[in-house]
Amino acid sequence: MSEDAQKPASMKPLLVAFFTMFLDLLGFGIIIPIQPFYAESFGASATVVTLLGATYSIMQFFFASFWGRLSDRLGRRPIILFSVFISAMGHFCFALAPNLPLLFAARALAGFGNANLGTAQAVVADVTTQENRAKGMGLIGVAFGLGFLLGPAIGGVLGQYGPTIPLFAAGILACLNWVFAFFLLPETKSTTSKASTRRILPVGLYTAAKAYPNAQNLLLISLLYTWGFALMEQDITLYIEHIWVQPSPSMPDDLRIKEAASLTAMFLVTIGLTAVVVQGGLIGRLSKKVGEAKLIRTGVLIVASSLVLIPVIGQSGQFSFMLVLAVWMAIGSGILNPSKSALLSRSIPDDRQGEILGLNQSLSSLGRVLGPLMAGALFELNTSVPFVIGAAILTLAWWYSRPLIQIQNPSHHTDRPEISQA
Repeated sequence: MSEDAQKPASMKPLLVAFFTMFLDLLGFGIIIPIQPFYAESFGASATVVTLLGATYSIMQFFFASFWGRLSDRLGRRPIILFSVFISAMGHFCFALAPNLPLLFAARALAGFGNANLGTAQAVVADVTTQENRAKGMGLIGVAFGLGFLLGPAIGGVLGQYGPTIPLFAAGILACLNWVFAFFLLPETKSTTSKASTRRILPVGLYTAAKAYPNAQNLLLISLLYTWGFALMEQDITLYIEHIWVQPSPSMPDDLRIKEAASLTAMFLVTIGLTAVVVQGGLIGRLSKKVGEAKLIRTGVLIVASSLVLIPVIGQSGQFSFMLVLAVWMAIGSGILNPSKSALLSRSIPDDRQGEILGLNQSLSSLGRVLGPLMAGALFELNTSVPFVIGAAILTLAWWYSRPLIQIQNPSHHTDRPEISQA
């Protein structure tokens, strides 16, 4: 019997990984509504506010693979505990910062701590069989979806009681996360790794990933998909306001902003709820029936087509069509993301799960930096351009998905896994 078949069936590590990601994303989401206004109270310009948001993702780009690599050497449990502790300190420092430079330092600290997705995904890989890997990764996707859904809503409510209340709430959630992991998370890693932990920049690791089937292409797909999707996320509120909120001289600015925010919330909540259903209830069955490689190709095309259709629906003027499009877009992202993580995990050795899944998070974080950097300028050029460019970037991701092969019963302890063409 293979070692993979003997992996424990206990749900406890999976649930801890789920709640680790959920509480991380919930704390991150709680800060989103208040962060721009909080930074402005320190005299930050719009450009500086954008840079503050990018600081978090930049730190994840640099350190996600570092945390994952460290977890391959030292174990998942100590890295989860230490990284969650650091993120808690980052949130509290953000709430207590007396000036703008320390705000940046605090967000950098929180981004450093929250760069632990690769480690959480490695926990899933440790305790799931090859056949159930996509279902386990789907659970992480559900945590993402719920965190992004509930976080901004809670942050908006808490912000009514004071600008620092959501920030302290994020820190308290991180502390609860640490306590939860301390008492419930067992060590799930059974193999040892000799990978160096000295490297910070993931360039060399990306080159080394060429040794494994699918790995480099999947890493590129993560970068390109997140980049294209981030263009939509950054500009969709502005686009909805431009198309569906018709200002008049008598309309106060706060009413216009509230109306645009309300329509955007409907669109994003529809995406979030649909993605949760797909990743939580359907992805396991679909991956067994179709295979992750085909799901990745299909998911990328669905999301790309969704971005192209946004300007088309805008020309129609029917916002109800946007909600239908949100469901279609969420189906694509819901089958793509867990399939991508699962196939990457199935394609790499057990003793390199943390570092390469961490690299995957690093490249996704880079996409979340590149998207916002481009989004504003493209929207000013033409309101439809960001969505067309985003679709083009996703089409490139589809091109890199074409050579993907479905891994069948891999042996993670040999250099020659059995593969078949998907």
